Amino acid sequence: MPQEHATPITGLSAAEVAERVERGQVNLNMELKTKSVRELVIENLCTLFNLINVVLAALVIAAGSWKNLSFLAIVVLNTGIGIVQALRSKRMVDKLTLLATKKARVVRDGEEVELDLEEIVLDDIVKIGRGDQIPADAVVIKGSAQVNESLLTGESDLIRKDPGAMLMSGSFLDSGLVYARVVHVGADNYVSRINNEAKYVKKVNSEIMRALNAIVRFASVIMVPLGLALFYASVRESFEAWAAASGASSTGFVDWLLAAEVSGAQVSAAVLSTVGALLGMIPQGLVLLTSSVLAIATIRLARRKVLAQQLYCIETLARVDVLCLDKTGTITSGRMEVEGTYPLAVAAGPGEALRGVPDTVPALDFALANIARASAEDANETAKALLAYYALPENAVPEAELVRAIPFSSAKKWSGASFTCGSFVMGAAQFVLAPDAYAEISAEVSRLASTCRVLVVAAVEGFDADGDMRGRATPLGLVTIRDEIRASAAETIGYFVEQGVTLNVISGDDPRTVSSIAQVVGIPDAGAYVDATTLDTPAKVDAAVDRYHVFGRVTPMQKRELVQALQRRGHTVAMTGDGVNDVLALKEADCSVAMAAGSDAARNVAEIVLVENDFAAMPAVVAEGRRSINNLQRSAALFLTKTLFSMGLAAICIAFPPYPFQPIQMTLINFFCIGYPGFVLGLEANRARVEGIFLTNVVKRALPAALGVLVGACLNMALCSFAELSAATLSTMCLVTTSAVGCCLIARISWPFTPLRIALFISIVVGLAVGILGFADFFSIARLSLGMAVELVVVSLLSCALFFALARAMDRLQPRRTHSASGFGRGVQVKMGRSGMRSVRSTRSALRRFWWRSRDRFNRYVTEHRHEDAAAADHAFRAEGSAPKLPVGAVAPHRSRVAEQADGAEGADGKREHMISSDASDHGGQEAGAASSRPRKTAKHTKSGFSSVTKSSHGIHITMPARKKR
Repeated sequence: MPQEHATPITGLSAAEVAERVERGQVNLNMELKTKSVRELVIENLCTLFNLINVVLAALVIAAGSWKNLSFLAIVVLNTGIGIVQALRSKRMVDKLTLLATKKARVVRDGEEVELDLEEIVLDDIVKIGRGDQIPADAVVIKGSAQVNESLLTGESDLIRKDPGAMLMSGSFLDSGLVYARVVHVGADNYVSRINNEAKYVKKVNSEIMRALNAIVRFASVIMVPLGLALFYASVRESFEAWAAASGASSTGFVDWLLAAEVSGAQVSAAVLSTVGALLGMIPQGLVLLTSSVLAIATIRLARRKVLAQQLYCIETLARVDVLCLDKTGTITSGRMEVEGTYPLAVAAGPGEALRGVPDTVPALDFALANIARASAEDANETAKALLAYYALPENAVPEAELVRAIPFSSAKKWSGASFTCGSFVMGAAQFVLAPDAYAEISAEVSRLASTCRVLVVAAVEGFDADGDMRGRATPLGLVTIRDEIRASAAETIGYFVEQGVTLNVISGDDPRTVSSIAQVVGIPDAGAYVDATTLDTPAKVDAAVDRYHVFGRVTPMQKRELVQALQRRGHTVAMTGDGVNDVLALKEADCSVAMAAGSDAARNVAEIVLVENDFAAMPAVVAEGRRSINNLQRSAALFLTKTLFSMGLAAICIAFPPYPFQPIQMTLINFFCIGYPGFVLGLEANRARVEGIFLTNVVKRALPAALGVLVGACLNMALCSFAELSAATLSTMCLVTTSAVGCCLIARISWPFTPLRIALFISIVVGLAVGILGFADFFSIARLSLGMAVELVVVSLLSCALFFALARAMDRLQPRRTHSASGFGRGVQVKMGRSGMRSVRSTRSALRRFWWRSRDRFNRYVTEHRHEDAAAADHAFRAEGSAPKLPVGAVAPHRSRVAEQADGAEGADGKREHMISSDASDHGGQEAGAASSRPRKTAKHTKSGFSSVTKSSHGIHITMPARKKR
């Protein structure tokens, strides 16, 4: 009840407001906010990668070689990309939040004023109307309204709020007008309590980031001892000579460095040599390429109205194997729609209640359309759905002349209206109809109520002065209302099903309703569901995630528990949502996706924001992730090659100094053999599924090239040592050998060649030639004699030959992909290798094949004699070698697979052709049995009984040898 000092009419006085402000009882915004500009800049600057490069730069500056600081350009670019992307995402999210922010209407000193939400104090009286968001937890003191709490609870049903009822911050008024007293402010609000649970630093789950960090951490651990050892090895001869001449101790290395006899040029050369070795251990270009490729992916997604707030989230979504969907706002639009109308036979009309109803339209439709029109000015979601339904041309209903409108009442559970042609009511059947009338239709109501909200429409004689019905209500029919399903939901869900992603629907709604909607959009196994109110122990939650894919009546805490249970099973989990009730799960998921129209908290914690609230944009995010991962996986081999051979060469040079590369020479290799081709290849189109572990796949490609470079460098070191050549000559020979092996690696990862890749390869060769021959002084390249040039060519050829031999050996060690297809008559197993299909064999025994073929012939005999039309269709199918296309998500009947995988059709040459849809199909069996239009790989396997096997976009096409005539 209102207090004496603050009535619903006058509200708080200025003195009372000042008193509460002084006590700190102010509605400070406790929403989760984006990071500040300062935090984002520090986060991108203060990294281990940057620290290592700054230390190395300081050493180069101390050596006085400014031109060798060119490697810092990569550091600056990489940091700049990260900062720009982070600030861009922050600006976009802040803009969305600003657009969603509204002022609150507050009564103070008897006057209504508009205030910012943060100016509201405890005990303020707020006026909340239709469409307004509740600014703080409050208690209704006057008026009544229908409240939408879906952003808080996930339940789409409207809740009636009368005086004394609690209004939770973050919910919306769907209809009505109330005055409410604020009872919680700031951190005490319901929304703030949920947000506080989500205020922890979420660790980015990115395999690429983990791989990069692992490489940098490993390099940082070995760099200090290895660097000191390399430096000492480079100046060891001079130090030992000084120690012998001066009679100093062999441990006086520091004294030697400070001695006047030490040549500054000698120390500088040793420092530069050491820095060059250490720089090679850090995959600088890979860090920059990763940031660049992912940043470009975010720009592409921004054009599709998708905001990626964190670079690596694109990769994470591409690796997701479980996608948890929130029903309200994701699968459904948050609005209601008419599912259907069900007229009932009217046994006896209520007197003159139906007089004047046009004969051209059913009485049910006439009543529904005009009841909705009567409440159009203050329409709730049900009325809006009816108005939209009857606005369609095919559902047009003539408008009746309104006499009186009876608004919906939570006590009566119905609304109605009187027209010149009759009076009608619409509401809950048990409240509108007499017990005997309700008993007659209760079975039908119960059946429909399992998936939708059911309302009865009845004709009455009229209404009395209090708005109560007069006479007996005669039912005209039923109308079912359900959540409006997004037009693109089924297609998008079908895409994820084809990609092998497990889909779970998690909602606060009734599980029966959730299951019904999930089945409509094509989520597999959606018929089985569980009520989360029964999941009261962690063991039950763990068991439920293994068994069910539809969860209803789920609380915000339970959503997080479900995500955690899936993660404990080794799944990579993505979560979509738009409400405050989704925040905890969004924060916990490996990748979180929010709708821009959702709550501020959901947008701020999510890594991906769908700006146009369109779930159909999700496949584009997956495609960009696949492009990024697959291309980076290929290009990363170039960068890791340098890291591997640099580590190996540095270890060798401790015993056999000096290190054969200078930093400026590594810059030439970094650009033409690593950075430039890696960047171009990293932006190619690539939608193949992500397979394997990133670091493992990269090492398998990089190791042969690294060993080739390492062996070539050792041969060059041996030749130069034998011929007593200068360090400049050695570095030149190693530069050329490394460039040759690098070109071979680029050619290998670029296969098969395309016009773009051919142009790329030619430009790399030309660029290296121009750099080595035209800018010899800048890159510290020595001129070689004819004999040394010949030896260099021989060493380079040997290194390249070793690389190709090791690469082929690595291919043979890779596990083969096996695709199996089994069905009526014969099963087939196809083993794939890098060069194509390795083997194809039957998986059925001869006896079993005889049994299946005999049974198939018998079935065909019966079909041909009993169903001539079916036989004709079957004959046409076998003659054409094609099968009818199946809709997305449809399951082919067993007989279709019989025709598809049995003996096959005999062509004009007597050969039998089989179309087998298997995991090798790019479309996952979407068009099982379709003719092979784009063959990719063909192999002949006569020993196994197959004359040819062709992989196409639709599956595996097998041709059998012609049958022998008997």
